Amino acid sequence: MEKSMYQLAEIEISYKPKFKSSERPVIDNPDKAYRIILENWSEDKIELLEEFKMVLLNRRNRVLGFVNLSQGGISGTVADIKIIFAIALKACASGIILSHNHPSGEPNPSEADINLTKKLFQAGVLLDIPILDHIIVCNDSFYSFKEEGII
Repeated sequence: MEKSMYQLAEIEISYKPKFKSSERPVIDNPDKAYRIILENWSEDKIELLEEFKMVLLNRRNRVLGFVNLSQGGISGTVADIKIIFAIALKACASGIILSHNHPSGEPNPSEADINLTKKLFQAGVLLDIPILDHIIVCNDSFYSFKEEGII
């Protein structure tokens, strides 16, 4: 019998949560999503630079985790679709809430925000990991793409 010329790594996936499922918050509306996201945002950066984050949810909309995806400048940051869904797949997430801030304090989305959200929404449909909402956060207000009927 010939010895293989190729050494292959064994891949193992595991998930070790630090909290019981019953202890994780449930997100069942945009206002609650905003409050949970804002609690996990640095007050020192929310009006300084734009950041993109996401909340991963299980099938019961309980929070699995909060992920900092990118930091940019005053007027923009990068949201890489491949990285977003790679993280969601690795976490076995059943849903995603996207979030980014507007340092200007004006929560209304730009055309680029709308186009990106629609693109991510379509990818979520294909992968069966729905984008449940995209929340634009500011210190004292927010914009929900779901609430406004964009997704």
